[in-house]
Amino acid sequence: MEQTGDSRNRSKTKPQKPASEEAPNELPPLKQSLTKNLCCVLGNLFGLQPSQNADVAPQRPTVLPPSRQRPQQPQAAVVQPSQNVPQINAPTPPRKSIIWAYVFWIFGGVFGLHLFYLERDAHAFLTWSTLGGYGLGWLADITKIPRYVKDCNNDPKFLEDLVFRMRRDKKPPFSTSRFISALMVSYLWGQLIMMAIPQDEIYGVNLNSYLHWFIPLAVAMGVWIVGNIGREEGNPTLTIVVSYITYTSRWYFYDETIWLSAVVLVAAITFDTFSKEWRRRPKKRKSLTKRIGILVVCGALYIGIISSYLYFNATIVDSNGDEIPVHEAIHHFYTSPWWTDLKQSLYDIYQYAQVNGWYEIWKQVIELSDPQGEHNAYKVLGVSPTASQQEITTKWRALSREHHPDKCKDPHMQKAAQEKFMEIQQAYEILSNIKNKRKRRNKKSVTEN
Repeated sequence: MEQTGDSRNRSKTKPQKPASEEAPNELPPLKQSLTKNLCCVLGNLFGLQPSQNADVAPQRPTVLPPSRQRPQQPQAAVVQPSQNVPQINAPTPPRKSIIWAYVFWIFGGVFGLHLFYLERDAHAFLTWSTLGGYGLGWLADITKIPRYVKDCNNDPKFLEDLVFRMRRDKKPPFSTSRFISALMVSYLWGQLIMMAIPQDEIYGVNLNSYLHWFIPLAVAMGVWIVGNIGREEGNPTLTIVVSYITYTSRWYFYDETIWLSAVVLVAAITFDTFSKEWRRRPKKRKSLTKRIGILVVCGALYIGIISSYLYFNATIVDSNGDEIPVHEAIHHFYTSPWWTDLKQSLYDIYQYAQVNGWYEIWKQVIELSDPQGEHNAYKVLGVSPTASQQEITTKWRALSREHHPDKCKDPHMQKAAQEKFMEIQQAYEILSNIKNKRKRRNKKSVTEN
């Protein structure tokens, strides 16, 4: 019994080994590697949830000496949500269908409908304003729609390839199609602004001396919008400054095609060289109402610029070969006899409707449209609307004998005679049916009375 007690005491007083001897194979913790930091950044960019250990190899367990170990804190009890409290789930945007994208491309692709469906609003506006990118952009989208759908749906393989390209290239590589599109759009916008500025004075003010400074701004905006399509973006400040500097060449080159082309080319090269970069943060999703509102405002501004050109600077050619400004032609139109007669007729109709009601106007419109062909039948037979059934029959027989195809000996005129004969028969049948219906209706009303 004593030996047993001694052995127990020895086991209790047995010296403990240091922590370094207990785990001689344990290593200190690894530092966060570059791969982990990059994965965390990309996870924040694309909405992914990276794991806490994002290294290529798993970290080894760390063992701290007893002197450095923190006392364990009692864990707070986890409160389970009540079943009565509704769980709120963040709404996920609906995935886009490639089939619907091609349907919209077929039936509205020239106006950018498929791009609006894929939430590429700026791209859709440019396609609408250039009628499908002059037709070439609409045709080119037939091969690009699958990539657009993957981009809109944040396809994992698409994002993986995008991450690879972002790692490989510090900035987006040069794209021939994007650069040419920037040249075409910016030249178009600059030309439209230049054409929309009134050349003549308006109320004694020469607007051309002020508004022509918007030309380089329009060029820079055209380059910038094309450069911000998709996963690329850039700051327009430097492009605008360079456009205005290059715009001063218009006082050295009086040919507008030379200095405008120089402004467009320099602006496109500047943006592609110094401003272009990857879009590392996804665009914020907008509501459908806001998207439509922005496009409507941009479309109204674009149409207003074209309307300004048509009203102030466009001309029409009359029969004598003289050019007449459109605004003068519009002014003369409102003083022409045709418009004054039409305006007076519309006013008379309005006054008649105020007295008799719009239903009477509708009845007269129906009667004047001659839905049964009654007025034309009277004209074919050559009788008045007040003619009796006997007079109509007599006239029909005389015309049938006169225009009978058997009397026409000329084979070339026989077809025309046959058509005239059939027209007479049809007119007589129409008038006879109408007369009989009216006769039966009158008898019925007399009987009821």
